[in-house]
Amino acid sequence: MRDASPSLECVLSDAGCLLKPGGRWCINHLEQVDRLLTAASVSYDRSVRIDASDLVALDSAGVMLLVNRLRAKGVVWPSVDLVAFSEAQLTLIHLIADRLDARAPPRKRGVALLPLIGRNAARLTRLLIEQFAFFGRIAEAAADAARHPNLLRLRECTTQLEIVGLNALPIVMLMTFLIGVVFAFLLGIQVQKFGANIFIVDGVSLAVTRELSPMLTAILIAGRSGAAFTAQIGAMKVTEEIDAITTLGLSPVQVLVLPRVLAIIIAMPLLTFIGDVMGVLGAALVANAQLDITYYTFFERLKSVLPVNTVLFGLSKTPIFAAAIALIACRNGFAVSRDARSVGDFTTSTVVQSLVAVILIDAFFAMAFPEII
Repeated sequence: MRDASPSLECVLSDAGCLLKPGGRWCINHLEQVDRLLTAASVSYDRSVRIDASDLVALDSAGVMLLVNRLRAKGVVWPSVDLVAFSEAQLTLIHLIADRLDARAPPRKRGVALLPLIGRNAARLTRLLIEQFAFFGRIAEAAADAARHPNLLRLRECTTQLEIVGLNALPIVMLMTFLIGVVFAFLLGIQVQKFGANIFIVDGVSLAVTRELSPMLTAILIAGRSGAAFTAQIGAMKVTEEIDAITTLGLSPVQVLVLPRVLAIIIAMPLLTFIGDVMGVLGAALVANAQLDITYYTFFERLKSVLPVNTVLFGLSKTPIFAAAIALIACRNGFAVSRDARSVGDFTTSTVVQSLVAVILIDAFFAMAFPEII
């Protein structure tokens, strides 16, 4: 009886490489088989022949290991010459090799820079076109609602206003208060070095009302309400509720989008103004504790250094932030395909796209109106 322990004889010649497996190439001997195949001197530039005349047994685990190890050495499997295998073994080998071919990932190729830039530019162009087209649908729905006020769903608007505005109030107040505290603390360290403690009021009030509070509020709304809009509309598309709305003869934009857009545009300036107040209060607290500036002195200085135009400028940006967030969020909700994974993907895209849009809009305002301080 032939030895049951696995063995492998490798013979190299000008004609190619001859592999002669022996023993039992089964799941119980995989560790030994793996060592034998790893040590075999097989090269992709030689023809490979496998002679199974000394093979006692071969199962699917042995075949899979044989195919994978030879492929790792660069051997193209269909070109391997199989000798002395039984019909059952040949069928098993071809079946497993074909399945592994189907599962094999494509070879990674070097990234071509220009085609990559072109594809991304085309994708961005398509995205902008879709956003403008969706904006047109919203504008049309708003015009219809202006001509026929009964089309505007006031109850849904108030519900969304409560969700977007009132429910977001605690987190906006907390975050803007903390931003005011942190910014005042860091600025206080610097003004102390020059004995200009009172100028902490100038720096904090201008930064909070012009940039920090509007930006932070927009970021919070984008992550909170923007993502929620996409998830809600996307889930309705998955469950075919949007199809049901259309079947009833109603416009999904009128029913789902317009109330959300109006609610977020109304809520954003209000939240930002409250954020301005909380940021300044946080700064006053730090100025009193760190620099011994009384609250009376702080607010008297505030009245003289903070123009109303600066506050209004910061507030005037927020409806545009809100419109951009609502536009992106609702469009992504309608773009969801009918599966749960797509809902998650588009919700993530909403947050990223909204943040980029908010930063770009803010940069435009900063460069277009530098004189408003």
